[in-house]
Amino acid sequence: MNDRLRLTGPCLPRAAGLLAGSLMLAACTVGPDFHAPRAPVESAYTYHPVTLAAPGASAAAQQLRADAAMPARWWRAFGNPRLDATVELALADSPTLGQAVAALAQAREQVLAARGAALPQLDLQASGTRASPQAGAPVLEQYSAGPLVSFAPDVFGGTRRLVEQREALAEVQSAQLEAVRLSLSAQVVAQAITAASARQQLQALRAILGSDRDNLRLVELARAAGRASGADLAAAQAQLAADQTLEPPLRQQLATAQDALALLVGRGAGAWQAPSFELVDLRLPRDLAMVVPSQLLRQRPDIRAAEAQLHAASAAIGVAEAELFPRIALDASWSAQSASLGTLLSGGQAWGLSAALGAPLWHGGTLRAQRRAAQQAYEGQLQQYRQTVLQAFAQVADVLQALQHDAQAVQAQQQALASAAESLRMARDAYEAGAGSLLQVLSAQRGYAQAGIGEAQARARQLADSAQWFSAMGAVPR
Repeated sequence: MNDRLRLTGPCLPRAAGLLAGSLMLAACTVGPDFHAPRAPVESAYTYHPVTLAAPGASAAAQQLRADAAMPARWWRAFGNPRLDATVELALADSPTLGQAVAALAQAREQVLAARGAALPQLDLQASGTRASPQAGAPVLEQYSAGPLVSFAPDVFGGTRRLVEQREALAEVQSAQLEAVRLSLSAQVVAQAITAASARQQLQALRAILGSDRDNLRLVELARAAGRASGADLAAAQAQLAADQTLEPPLRQQLATAQDALALLVGRGAGAWQAPSFELVDLRLPRDLAMVVPSQLLRQRPDIRAAEAQLHAASAAIGVAEAELFPRIALDASWSAQSASLGTLLSGGQAWGLSAALGAPLWHGGTLRAQRRAAQQAYEGQLQQYRQTVLQAFAQVADVLQALQHDAQAVQAQQQALASAAESLRMARDAYEAGAGSLLQVLSAQRGYAQAGIGEAQARARQLADSAQWFSAMGAVPR
Protein backbone atom coordinates (compact mmCIF):
# COMPACT_ATOMS: atom_id res chain seq x y z
CA MET A 1 0.00 0.00 0.00
CA ASN A 2 1.25 3.48 -0.85
CA ASP A 3 -0.49 5.59 1.78
CA ARG A 4 1.78 4.57 4.66
CA LEU A 5 2.20 6.65 7.79
CA ARG A 6 5.76 6.49 9.10
CA LEU A 7 5.91 6.33 12.90
CA THR A 8 8.97 7.44 14.81
CA GLY A 9 9.67 8.53 18.32
CA PRO A 10 6.42 9.60 20.08
CA CYS A 11 4.33 7.72 17.52
CA LEU A 12 5.71 4.37 18.66
CA PRO A 13 3.02 3.91 21.39
CA ARG A 14 0.38 4.58 18.77
CA ALA A 15 1.80 1.84 16.57
CA ALA A 16 1.80 -0.55 19.48
CA GLY A 17 -1.80 0.38 20.25
CA LEU A 18 -2.77 -0.15 16.63
CA LEU A 19 -1.10 -3.56 16.63
CA ALA A 20 -2.85 -4.56 19.85
CA GLY A 21 -6.19 -3.42 18.51
CA SER A 22 -5.65 -5.35 15.31
CA LEU A 23 -4.87 -8.52 17.19
CA MET A 24 -8.00 -8.06 19.30
CA LEU A 25 -10.08 -7.67 16.18
CA ALA A 26 -8.50 -10.82 14.75
CA ALA A 27 -11.05 -12.87 16.66
CA CYS A 28 -13.61 -11.77 14.05
CA THR A 29 -13.94 -14.15 11.10
CA VAL A 30 -16.30 -13.24 8.30
CA GLY A 31 -18.16 -15.79 6.25
CA PRO A 32 -20.25 -18.82 7.28
CA ASP A 33 -18.97 -21.52 9.60
CA PHE A 34 -19.19 -24.90 7.88
CA HIS A 35 -21.53 -27.58 9.17
CA ALA A 36 -21.72 -31.00 7.54
CA PRO A 37 -25.04 -31.77 5.83
CA ARG A 38 -27.52 -33.76 7.83
CA ALA A 39 -27.45 -37.52 7.55
CA PRO A 40 -30.07 -39.03 5.22
CA VAL A 41 -33.31 -40.26 6.68
CA GLU A 42 -33.21 -43.48 4.64
CA SER A 43 -32.73 -46.62 6.69
CA ALA A 44 -32.56 -49.04 3.74
CA TYR A 45 -31.12 -49.04 0.24
CA THR A 46 -34.06 -50.72 -1.50
CA TYR A 47 -37.81 -50.18 -1.19
CA HIS A 48 -38.42 -53.91 -0.82
CA PRO A 49 -36.21 -56.11 1.39
CA VAL A 50 -33.54 -58.12 -0.41
CA THR A 51 -32.50 -61.60 0.67
CA LEU A 52 -29.74 -63.59 -0.97
CA ALA A 53 -30.93 -67.02 -2.05
CA ALA A 54 -28.68 -70.03 -1.78
CA PRO A 55 -26.77 -70.42 -5.06
CA GLY A 56 -27.08 -74.21 -4.95
CA ALA A 57 -25.85 -77.27 -3.17
CA SER A 58 -22.26 -76.90 -4.36
CA ALA A 59 -21.74 -73.40 -2.95
CA ALA A 60 -22.48 -71.72 0.35
CA ALA A 61 -25.18 -69.07 0.55
CA GLN A 62 -24.05 -65.46 0.89
CA GLN A 63 -25.22 -63.47 3.87
CA LEU A 64 -25.44 -59.74 4.49
CA ARG A 65 -23.92 -59.00 7.88
CA ALA A 66 -24.62 -55.62 9.43
CA ASP A 67 -22.60 -56.66 12.48
CA ALA A 68 -19.49 -57.64 10.51
CA ALA A 69 -16.48 -55.34 10.31
CA MET A 70 -15.50 -54.06 6.89
CA PRO A 71 -12.35 -55.96 5.91
CA ALA A 72 -9.28 -53.87 5.15
CA ARG A 73 -8.02 -56.36 2.55
CA TRP A 74 -11.38 -57.52 1.27
CA TRP A 75 -9.99 -59.31 -1.79
CA ARG A 76 -8.64 -62.04 0.49
CA ALA A 77 -12.23 -63.22 0.88
CA PHE A 78 -11.88 -64.80 -2.58
CA GLY A 79 -9.28 -67.21 -1.21
CA ASN A 80 -6.73 -66.93 -4.03
CA PRO A 81 -3.09 -66.21 -3.08
CA ARG A 82 -2.21 -65.19 -6.64
CA LEU A 83 -5.03 -62.65 -6.60
CA ASP A 84 -3.80 -61.33 -3.23
CA ALA A 85 -0.29 -60.88 -4.61
CA THR A 86 -1.53 -59.10 -7.74
CA VAL A 87 -3.65 -56.63 -5.75
CA GLU A 88 -0.76 -55.92 -3.38
CA LEU A 89 1.54 -55.31 -6.34
CA ALA A 90 -0.93 -52.84 -7.83
CA LEU A 91 -1.27 -50.97 -4.54
CA ALA A 92 2.50 -50.79 -4.23
CA ASP A 93 3.53 -49.58 -7.67
CA SER A 94 0.61 -48.24 -9.69
CA PRO A 95 1.30 -44.94 -11.52
CA THR A 96 -2.31 -43.91 -10.94
CA LEU A 97 -1.84 -44.33 -7.21
CA GLY A 98 1.49 -42.51 -7.32
CA GLN A 99 -0.18 -39.58 -9.05
CA ALA A 100 -2.82 -39.40 -6.31
CA VAL A 101 -0.12 -39.51 -3.63
CA ALA A 102 1.70 -36.60 -5.27
CA ALA A 103 -1.55 -34.60 -5.52
CA LEU A 104 -2.15 -35.08 -1.79
CA ALA A 105 1.40 -34.01 -0.95
CA GLN A 106 0.95 -30.90 -3.10
CA ALA A 107 -2.32 -30.02 -1.35
CA ARG A 108 -0.68 -30.37 2.07
CA GLU A 109 2.18 -28.09 1.04
CA GLN A 110 -0.38 -25.51 -0.08
CA VAL A 111 -1.90 -25.66 3.41
CA LEU A 112 1.50 -24.92 4.92
CA ALA A 113 2.00 -22.05 2.48
CA ALA A 114 -1.36 -20.53 3.45
CA ARG A 115 -0.56 -20.87 7.15
CA GLY A 116 2.85 -19.28 6.66
CA ALA A 117 1.28 -16.22 5.03
CA ALA A 118 -0.55 -15.49 8.29
CA LEU A 119 2.70 -15.21 10.26
CA PRO A 120 5.10 -12.24 10.43
CA GLN A 121 7.49 -12.14 7.47
CA LEU A 122 11.21 -11.48 7.93
CA ASP A 123 13.24 -10.21 4.98
CA LEU A 124 16.67 -8.74 4.43
CA GLN A 125 16.84 -5.41 2.64
CA ALA A 126 20.00 -3.73 1.39
CA SER A 127 20.66 -0.72 -0.80
CA GLY A 128 23.56 1.34 -2.02
CA THR A 129 24.12 4.51 -4.00
CA ARG A 130 27.21 6.05 -5.56
CA ALA A 131 26.88 9.46 -7.20
CA SER A 132 28.59 12.74 -7.83
CA PRO A 133 26.49 15.90 -7.19
CA GLN A 134 28.30 17.88 -9.92
CA ALA A 135 31.20 17.61 -12.27
CA GLY A 136 34.50 17.60 -10.47
CA ALA A 137 32.92 17.08 -7.05
CA PRO A 138 33.91 14.08 -4.95
CA VAL A 139 31.90 10.89 -5.37
CA LEU A 140 29.45 10.25 -2.56
CA GLU A 141 28.70 6.71 -1.42
CA GLN A 142 25.90 5.60 0.86
CA TYR A 143 25.02 2.05 1.92
CA SER A 144 22.43 0.51 4.22
CA ALA A 145 21.44 -3.04 5.16
CA GLY A 146 19.17 -4.59 7.74
CA PRO A 147 16.14 -6.74 8.47
CA LEU A 148 12.52 -5.88 7.66
CA VAL A 149 9.63 -7.44 9.59
CA SER A 150 6.21 -7.26 7.93
CA PHE A 151 2.92 -8.35 9.42
CA ALA A 152 -0.60 -8.15 8.05
CA PRO A 153 -3.03 -8.83 10.92
CA ASP A 154 -5.85 -11.10 9.86
CA VAL A 155 -8.43 -8.72 11.29
CA PHE A 156 -11.48 -10.14 9.56
CA GLY A 157 -10.33 -13.73 9.12
CA GLY A 158 -9.75 -13.75 5.38
CA THR A 159 -6.44 -15.58 5.79
CA ARG A 160 -7.97 -18.03 8.23
CA ARG A 161 -10.72 -18.78 5.73
CA LEU A 162 -8.08 -19.29 3.07
CA VAL A 163 -6.25 -21.75 5.32
CA GLU A 164 -9.58 -23.46 6.01
CA GLN A 165 -10.21 -23.71 2.30
CA ARG A 166 -6.78 -25.19 1.61
CA GLU A 167 -7.24 -27.69 4.44
CA ALA A 168 -10.58 -28.75 2.99
CA LEU A 169 -9.00 -29.18 -0.44
CA ALA A 170 -6.30 -31.34 1.16
CA GLU A 171 -9.09 -33.46 2.64
CA VAL A 172 -10.50 -33.77 -0.88
CA GLN A 173 -7.19 -35.11 -2.13
CA SER A 174 -6.93 -37.48 0.82
CA ALA A 175 -10.38 -38.91 0.10
CA GLN A 176 -9.59 -39.13 -3.60
CA LEU A 177 -6.43 -41.07 -2.78
CA GLU A 178 -8.52 -43.56 -0.85
CA ALA A 179 -10.96 -43.71 -3.77
CA VAL A 180 -8.08 -44.54 -6.11
CA ARG A 181 -6.90 -47.32 -3.80
CA LEU A 182 -10.42 -48.74 -3.66
CA SER A 183 -10.96 -48.47 -7.40
CA LEU A 184 -7.55 -49.95 -8.16
CA SER A 185 -8.10 -53.02 -5.98
CA ALA A 186 -11.61 -53.51 -7.37
CA GLN A 187 -10.38 -53.30 -10.96
CA VAL A 188 -7.67 -55.89 -10.33
CA VAL A 189 -10.20 -58.31 -8.88
CA ALA A 190 -12.67 -57.64 -11.71
CA GLN A 191 -10.06 -58.25 -14.41
CA ALA A 192 -8.87 -61.43 -12.69
CA ILE A 193 -12.45 -62.71 -12.64
CA THR A 194 -12.91 -61.76 -16.30
CA ALA A 195 -9.75 -63.65 -17.26
CA ALA A 196 -10.78 -66.71 -15.25
CA SER A 197 -14.25 -66.69 -16.79
CA ALA A 198 -12.90 -66.38 -20.33
CA ARG A 199 -10.44 -69.20 -19.71
CA GLN A 200 -13.15 -71.56 -18.43
CA GLN A 201 -15.50 -70.66 -21.28
CA LEU A 202 -12.71 -71.44 -23.74
CA GLN A 203 -12.30 -74.86 -22.17
CA ALA A 204 -16.03 -75.54 -22.54
CA LEU A 205 -15.99 -74.19 -26.09
CA ARG A 206 -13.19 -76.58 -27.03
CA ALA A 207 -15.40 -79.44 -25.91
CA ILE A 208 -18.25 -78.09 -28.04
CA LEU A 209 -15.98 -77.77 -31.10
CA GLY A 210 -14.77 -81.32 -30.52
CA SER A 211 -18.36 -82.54 -30.55
CA ASP A 212 -19.06 -80.50 -33.69
CA ARG A 213 -16.10 -82.06 -35.50
CA ASP A 214 -17.06 -85.57 -34.41
CA ASN A 215 -20.61 -84.89 -35.54
CA LEU A 216 -19.36 -83.63 -38.91
CA ARG A 217 -17.27 -86.76 -39.42
CA LEU A 218 -20.26 -88.98 -38.66
CA VAL A 219 -22.43 -87.07 -41.11
CA GLU A 220 -19.71 -87.28 -43.76
CA LEU A 221 -19.53 -91.07 -43.28
CA ALA A 222 -23.30 -91.34 -43.40
CA ARG A 223 -23.34 -89.19 -46.51
CA ALA A 224 -20.79 -91.47 -48.19
CA ALA A 225 -22.88 -94.50 -47.28
CA GLY A 226 -26.02 -92.84 -48.60
CA ARG A 227 -27.69 -92.52 -45.19
CA ALA A 228 -27.48 -88.70 -44.95
CA SER A 229 -28.45 -85.93 -47.31
CA GLY A 230 -26.54 -82.92 -48.47
CA ALA A 231 -28.69 -80.79 -46.22
CA ASP A 232 -27.52 -82.82 -43.21
CA LEU A 233 -23.90 -82.26 -44.21
CA ALA A 234 -24.44 -78.52 -44.71
CA ALA A 235 -26.14 -78.23 -41.32
CA ALA A 236 -23.21 -79.96 -39.58
CA GLN A 237 -20.71 -77.72 -41.34
CA ALA A 238 -22.72 -74.60 -40.48
CA GLN A 239 -22.89 -75.61 -36.81
CA LEU A 240 -19.12 -76.05 -36.62
CA ALA A 241 -18.49 -72.73 -38.38
CA ALA A 242 -20.94 -70.90 -36.11
CA ASP A 243 -19.33 -72.28 -32.94
CA GLN A 244 -15.84 -71.45 -34.23
CA THR A 245 -16.82 -67.78 -34.37
CA LEU A 246 -17.23 -67.84 -30.57
CA GLU A 247 -13.55 -68.55 -29.91
CA PRO A 248 -11.82 -65.33 -31.11
CA PRO A 249 -13.94 -62.99 -28.93
CA LEU A 250 -13.21 -65.13 -25.87
CA ARG A 251 -9.49 -65.14 -26.63
CA GLN A 252 -9.59 -61.38 -27.07
CA GLN A 253 -11.45 -61.02 -23.78
CA LEU A 254 -8.76 -63.05 -22.04
CA ALA A 255 -5.93 -61.08 -23.67
CA THR A 256 -7.56 -57.75 -22.83
CA ALA A 257 -8.00 -58.75 -19.17
CA GLN A 258 -4.36 -59.83 -18.94
CA ASP A 259 -3.15 -56.58 -20.52
CA ALA A 260 -5.38 -54.61 -18.15
CA LEU A 261 -3.87 -56.41 -15.17
CA ALA A 262 -0.38 -55.48 -16.37
CA LEU A 263 -1.44 -51.85 -16.66
CA LEU A 264 -3.01 -51.86 -13.19
CA VAL A 265 0.16 -53.17 -11.54
CA GLY A 266 2.29 -50.61 -13.36
CA ARG A 267 3.98 -52.98 -15.79
CA GLY A 268 4.17 -53.33 -19.53
CA ALA A 269 2.24 -56.21 -21.08
CA GLY A 270 5.44 -57.37 -22.78
CA ALA A 271 7.44 -57.43 -19.56
CA TRP A 272 4.96 -58.90 -17.05
CA GLN A 273 2.83 -62.00 -17.35
CA ALA A 274 -0.46 -62.02 -15.45
CA PRO A 275 -1.14 -65.11 -13.33
CA SER A 276 -3.37 -67.79 -14.84
CA PHE A 277 -6.52 -67.28 -12.82
CA GLU A 278 -9.00 -70.16 -12.82
CA LEU A 279 -12.64 -69.76 -11.91
CA VAL A 280 -12.60 -72.86 -9.72
CA ASP A 281 -9.81 -71.33 -7.62
CA LEU A 282 -11.87 -68.25 -6.73
CA ARG A 283 -14.01 -68.68 -3.64
CA LEU A 284 -17.31 -66.89 -3.31
CA PRO A 285 -17.24 -64.57 -0.25
CA ARG A 286 -19.78 -65.88 2.23
CA ASP A 287 -20.22 -62.98 4.67
CA LEU A 288 -20.77 -59.56 3.10
CA ALA A 289 -20.36 -56.71 5.57
CA MET A 290 -23.02 -54.03 5.18
CA VAL A 291 -23.20 -50.54 6.67
CA VAL A 292 -26.42 -48.55 7.03
CA PRO A 293 -26.96 -45.46 4.85
CA SER A 294 -26.00 -43.00 7.57
CA GLN A 295 -22.67 -44.79 8.08
CA LEU A 296 -22.02 -45.00 4.36
CA LEU A 297 -21.45 -41.22 4.33
CA ARG A 298 -18.31 -41.72 6.40
CA GLN A 299 -17.33 -45.00 4.77
CA ARG A 300 -17.26 -44.08 1.08
CA PRO A 301 -14.36 -41.86 -0.03
CA ASP A 302 -16.30 -40.26 -2.87
CA ILE A 303 -18.91 -38.95 -0.43
CA ARG A 304 -16.23 -37.67 1.94
CA ALA A 305 -14.51 -35.96 -0.99
CA ALA A 306 -17.78 -34.28 -1.96
CA GLU A 307 -18.28 -33.10 1.62
CA ALA A 308 -14.74 -31.68 1.73
CA GLN A 309 -15.40 -29.89 -1.56
CA LEU A 310 -18.51 -28.40 0.04
CA HIS A 311 -16.39 -27.30 3.01
CA ALA A 312 -13.90 -25.63 0.66
CA ALA A 313 -16.74 -23.82 -1.11
CA SER A 314 -18.03 -22.57 2.24
CA ALA A 315 -14.61 -21.23 3.22
CA ALA A 316 -14.32 -19.52 -0.19
CA ILE A 317 -17.32 -17.38 0.77
CA GLY A 318 -15.36 -16.06 3.75
CA VAL A 319 -12.32 -15.39 1.57
CA ALA A 320 -14.45 -13.36 -0.84
CA GLU A 321 -16.28 -11.53 1.94
CA ALA A 322 -13.04 -10.52 3.66
CA GLU A 323 -12.13 -8.54 0.54
CA LEU A 324 -14.97 -6.13 1.41
CA PHE A 325 -13.29 -5.08 4.68
CA PRO A 326 -10.24 -2.92 5.48
CA ARG A 327 -6.71 -4.37 5.48
CA ILE A 328 -3.88 -3.39 7.78
CA ALA A 329 -0.14 -3.78 7.17
CA LEU A 330 2.56 -3.25 9.80
CA ASP A 331 6.28 -2.99 9.09
CA ALA A 332 9.30 -2.72 11.39
CA SER A 333 12.81 -2.16 10.03
CA TRP A 334 16.35 -1.61 11.28
CA SER A 335 19.36 -0.87 9.18
CA ALA A 336 23.04 -0.11 9.55
CA GLN A 337 24.06 2.85 7.41
CA SER A 338 27.43 4.13 6.28
CA ALA A 339 28.95 6.54 3.84
CA SER A 340 31.30 3.82 2.62
CA LEU A 341 30.95 0.06 2.27
CA GLY A 342 33.98 -0.66 4.41
CA THR A 343 32.55 1.13 7.45
CA LEU A 344 29.02 -0.30 7.19
CA LEU A 345 29.13 -2.14 10.47
CA SER A 346 30.59 0.77 12.37
CA GLY A 347 28.42 3.43 10.82
CA GLY A 348 25.11 4.91 11.88
CA GLN A 349 21.89 3.04 12.57
CA ALA A 350 18.30 3.72 11.60
CA TRP A 351 15.02 2.11 12.50
CA GLY A 352 11.42 2.67 11.60
CA LEU A 353 7.87 1.51 12.21
CA SER A 354 5.08 1.98 9.72
CA ALA A 355 1.44 1.09 9.50
CA ALA A 356 -0.88 1.21 6.53
CA LEU A 357 -4.62 0.96 6.29
CA GLY A 358 -6.48 0.26 3.08
CA ALA A 359 -10.20 -0.12 2.60
CA PRO A 360 -12.19 -0.70 -0.59
CA LEU A 361 -14.52 2.17 -1.41
CA TRP A 362 -15.81 1.52 -4.91
CA HIS A 363 -14.80 -1.29 -7.28
CA GLY A 364 -17.72 -1.22 -9.66
CA GLY A 365 -19.53 -3.97 -7.78
CA THR A 366 -16.74 -6.48 -8.40
CA LEU A 367 -16.14 -7.50 -4.80
CA ARG A 368 -19.81 -8.02 -3.96
CA ALA A 369 -20.29 -9.93 -7.20
CA GLN A 370 -17.39 -12.18 -6.25
CA ARG A 371 -19.00 -12.86 -2.89
CA ARG A 372 -22.33 -13.72 -4.54
CA ALA A 373 -20.50 -15.96 -7.01
CA ALA A 374 -18.86 -17.79 -4.10
CA GLN A 375 -22.27 -18.24 -2.46
CA GLN A 376 -23.71 -19.67 -5.68
CA ALA A 377 -20.69 -21.95 -6.01
CA TYR A 378 -21.48 -23.27 -2.55
CA GLU A 379 -25.10 -23.92 -3.53
CA GLY A 380 -23.94 -25.75 -6.63
CA GLN A 381 -21.50 -27.83 -4.60
CA LEU A 382 -24.27 -28.65 -2.13
CA GLN A 383 -26.35 -30.08 -4.97
CA GLN A 384 -23.32 -32.00 -6.18
CA TYR A 385 -22.92 -33.47 -2.70
CA ARG A 386 -26.58 -34.54 -2.69
CA GLN A 387 -26.16 -36.10 -6.12
CA THR A 388 -23.07 -38.00 -4.97
CA VAL A 389 -24.95 -39.41 -1.99
CA LEU A 390 -27.91 -40.43 -4.14
CA GLN A 391 -25.63 -42.08 -6.70
CA ALA A 392 -23.86 -43.99 -3.93
CA PHE A 393 -27.17 -45.26 -2.54
CA ALA A 394 -28.33 -46.21 -6.04
CA GLN A 395 -25.11 -48.13 -6.66
CA VAL A 396 -25.51 -50.08 -3.43
CA ALA A 397 -29.11 -50.87 -4.33
CA ASP A 398 -28.11 -52.04 -7.81
CA VAL A 399 -25.35 -54.30 -6.52
CA LEU A 400 -27.57 -55.61 -3.74
CA GLN A 401 -30.26 -56.66 -6.20
CA ALA A 402 -27.65 -57.98 -8.63
CA LEU A 403 -26.34 -60.30 -5.91
CA GLN A 404 -29.85 -61.60 -5.32
CA HIS A 405 -30.37 -62.24 -9.03
CA ASP A 406 -26.88 -63.71 -9.39
CA ALA A 407 -27.62 -66.26 -6.69
CA GLN A 408 -30.80 -67.25 -8.50
CA ALA A 409 -29.02 -67.41 -11.86
CA VAL A 410 -26.21 -69.58 -10.51
CA GLN A 411 -28.72 -71.92 -8.92
CA ALA A 412 -30.63 -72.20 -12.23
CA GLN A 413 -27.44 -72.75 -14.23
CA GLN A 414 -26.25 -75.43 -11.84
CA GLN A 415 -29.57 -77.21 -12.21
CA ALA A 416 -29.27 -76.94 -15.99
CA LEU A 417 -25.73 -78.33 -15.80
CA ALA A 418 -26.92 -81.22 -13.65
CA SER A 419 -29.73 -81.95 -16.10
CA ALA A 420 -27.31 -81.85 -19.04
CA ALA A 421 -24.97 -84.23 -17.21
CA GLU A 422 -27.83 -86.63 -16.58
CA SER A 423 -28.88 -86.41 -20.23
CA LEU A 424 -25.32 -87.21 -21.30
CA ARG A 425 -25.16 -90.18 -18.94
CA MET A 426 -28.41 -91.57 -20.29
CA ALA A 427 -27.27 -91.10 -23.91
CA ARG A 428 -24.02 -92.93 -23.21
CA ASP A 429 -25.82 -95.77 -21.42
CA ALA A 430 -28.23 -96.11 -24.33
CA TYR A 431 -25.38 -96.13 -26.86
CA GLU A 432 -23.47 -98.77 -24.92
CA ALA A 433 -26.66 -100.88 -24.77
CA GLY A 434 -27.16 -100.55 -28.53
CA ALA A 435 -30.38 -98.57 -28.14
CA GLY A 436 -28.96 -95.16 -29.12
CA SER A 437 -26.72 -93.58 -31.72
CA LEU A 438 -23.36 -91.91 -31.42
CA LEU A 439 -24.97 -88.77 -32.82
CA GLN A 440 -27.22 -88.61 -29.76
CA VAL A 441 -24.19 -88.93 -27.50
CA LEU A 442 -22.40 -86.11 -29.31
CA SER A 443 -25.49 -83.92 -29.09
CA ALA A 444 -25.71 -84.57 -25.34
CA GLN A 445 -22.01 -83.77 -24.95
CA ARG A 446 -22.55 -80.50 -26.77
CA GLY A 447 -25.49 -79.63 -24.54
CA TYR A 448 -23.42 -80.38 -21.44
CA ALA A 449 -20.59 -78.12 -22.66
CA GLN A 450 -23.04 -75.32 -23.40
CA ALA A 451 -24.49 -75.65 -19.91
CA GLY A 452 -20.94 -75.40 -18.58
CA ILE A 453 -20.44 -72.11 -20.39
CA GLY A 454 -23.68 -70.75 -18.92
CA GLU A 455 -22.68 -71.87 -15.43
CA ALA A 456 -19.24 -70.26 -15.81
CA GLN A 457 -20.77 -66.99 -16.92
CA ALA A 458 -23.24 -66.97 -14.02
CA ARG A 459 -20.52 -67.71 -11.45
CA ALA A 460 -18.28 -65.02 -12.91
CA ARG A 461 -21.08 -62.45 -12.63
CA GLN A 462 -21.69 -63.45 -9.02
CA LEU A 463 -17.99 -63.15 -8.17
CA ALA A 464 -17.71 -59.81 -9.98
CA ASP A 465 -20.78 -58.40 -8.24
CA SER A 466 -19.41 -59.58 -4.90
CA ALA A 467 -16.25 -57.58 -5.59
CA GLN A 468 -18.43 -54.65 -6.63
CA TRP A 469 -20.24 -54.92 -3.30
CA PHE A 470 -17.05 -54.24 -1.35
CA SER A 471 -16.38 -51.26 -3.61
CA ALA A 472 -19.93 -49.93 -3.14
CA MET A 473 -19.53 -50.26 0.63
CA GLY A 474 -16.34 -48.20 0.53
CA ALA A 475 -13.99 -50.93 1.77
CA VAL A 476 -10.83 -48.83 1.32
CA PRO A 477 -7.58 -50.87 1.53
CA ARG A 478 -5.55 -49.99 4.57
